[in-house]
Amino acid sequence: HSTHFGNLRLSPLGTRRRVRIMYAATLGAPRVTATLGATRRVPGLGRIPQASARALVPVRALGSLSQPRVVAGRKFVARNNDAPGIHSAASKSPASWTRAVHAKRGSQNINTATAPNDVPRVVDSPKSLKKALDGDAEILSICVFGASGDLAKKKVYPAIFALFYEGHLPEDFVVFGYARSDMTTETFVDKIRSSLPRRVSSKVDCSEYVEKFLAKCFYQAGQYDDPDDFKTLATAISEKEAGKSAMRIFYLSIPPSIFVPVAQNAARHVSSLSGETRVIVEKPFGRDLDSSRELTNALAEDLKESQTYRIDHYLGKELVENITVLRFSNIIFSPLWSRTHIRNVQITFSENFGTEGRGGYFDNYGIIRDVVQNHLLQVMALFAMEEPASLDAEDIRDEKVKVIKSIRPIDMANVVLGQYKKSGDETKPGYLDDETVPPGSRCATFAAMALFVDNARWDGVPFLIKAGKALHKREAEVRIQFHHAPGNLYKKQLGATSDMNSNELIIRIQPDEAIYLRLNSKIPGLGMRLDQTDLDLQYKAKFGAGELPDAYERLILDVVQGDKRLFIRNDELEAAWKLFTPVLNQIENDNINPELYPYGSRGPIGAHYLASRYNVRWGDTYN
Repeated sequence: HSTHFGNLRLSPLGTRRRVRIMYAATLGAPRVTATLGATRRVPGLGRIPQASARALVPVRALGSLSQPRVVAGRKFVARNNDAPGIHSAASKSPASWTRAVHAKRGSQNINTATAPNDVPRVVDSPKSLKKALDGDAEILSICVFGASGDLAKKKVYPAIFALFYEGHLPEDFVVFGYARSDMTTETFVDKIRSSLPRRVSSKVDCSEYVEKFLAKCFYQAGQYDDPDDFKTLATAISEKEAGKSAMRIFYLSIPPSIFVPVAQNAARHVSSLSGETRVIVEKPFGRDLDSSRELTNALAEDLKESQTYRIDHYLGKELVENITVLRFSNIIFSPLWSRTHIRNVQITFSENFGTEGRGGYFDNYGIIRDVVQNHLLQVMALFAMEEPASLDAEDIRDEKVKVIKSIRPIDMANVVLGQYKKSGDETKPGYLDDETVPPGSRCATFAAMALFVDNARWDGVPFLIKAGKALHKREAEVRIQFHHAPGNLYKKQLGATSDMNSNELIIRIQPDEAIYLRLNSKIPGLGMRLDQTDLDLQYKAKFGAGELPDAYERLILDVVQGDKRLFIRNDELEAAWKLFTPVLNQIENDNINPELYPYGSRGPIGAHYLASRYNVRWGDTYN
């Protein structure tokens, strides 16, 4: 017999039949939990079929799966001894349908259903769910511009390979590399072969997958400002697509100075004629407000905002994405997340190495443009934003923009700049010892500042931001320090530094990802002695010893699926540059000299004075 509930009818399925993919009609109806296979009882619905997994999808109307039926342009046919078959009922189906896309995140196997408005909806479902592209594309074509560079070799190609290895890419895909270097596809393939299994080979031998992946990789040499070279590239890609409808993704792994000609030529001459075209733009997005506007306007001549994905790889890190989950899905934190209970917030980024030959590039931007204005400001916006109306990309980015616009103009009195010099034992070189750095450069390799969000939630709470190179350790974290407990009940046991024994919530972004809560507790034994104890969630201990997906993997997969939550919108970029351009101009116009600090130290002394001004101690000084 068939089971009915609402307007959904489920035909009985044999125990050996599996649901490989599920399409739903237009969104808008109530959510229905449908478990297929054996039966289980669902409150309010009676007994329904159940299989080894559960799928939660928005459903408006589906007829009996045993009869052919067209829903939102797709035909559903239930076949004997097999999963419900799915056949296209039209060459171009409307956008009003939901597709379940297989996606693994970390150690979890999840499925992301890409909705018409590009809202990712995470659902539980069996591993047998079929991978699918967003829209009607039959083949995915990725083109990496600047393919001969370090970023492409060390990050982009390994990320695409990891997605292929873990089954996130469709069976039919090609990857083209484009650069000025004159080489053949065979030479290029040999060049990237060793870097591909950077993450996945530590546990398994993936040489077979490497060769399968490289068979889908091709190289095309050409100039970045020659339209004819781009037309040649388009012809080469079309030959591999063999007339199939294609989604094309362009990754601009190139210097900012050539963003515009490459993006324009690619959009004009290499865009897909049978499907969508999406363009990934790497930071930095300009040097100041004016240059950022010029870049945005130039890209807008040939690309819609919906096609442009401004990537900030920091937003793809596991713990950054977990900030909003931690806050909005755990009721214990909701009433604490404000000035009433939080004394200060520290967002820190430190590297234990210097520029190491990249001084020429770094000197043109400095630590504020390279790290603070993008990475750390984005983390701050995610932390401080109000709860969005939904997980829709636009709702989330709307709230982030509100936070950035509410930040008080930066006062130079709340800014400390530093530049590293030789280490105390003179074994490590100073910044000016780098041959690629201009002599006498005043470029800051360290910056600390106090920012304030002038709204009702965060009024008066200092957000202390710190970033630097050549420091004592490599670490990035968000540290929330709460007010100390009122009253004097344990003042004797805590001592005069009770403010320093307040509760802390620490989100360690890298390395050794973790979340821990610092509490005061009694030391076991006779008497009353107190000490601080950590309630510690170590990701490796909880979710396995395997490496977490690289940020580039997550972000490239999001581009394929059309999910823009972790990408920067144009008005968000505009607000960020409006905040930082005045202070950057003041630093450069006044020729402010950075304070020197030894390579391998905790940074300039001025940063500690800045923190003490707000009765704060940097977390890395006692932990």
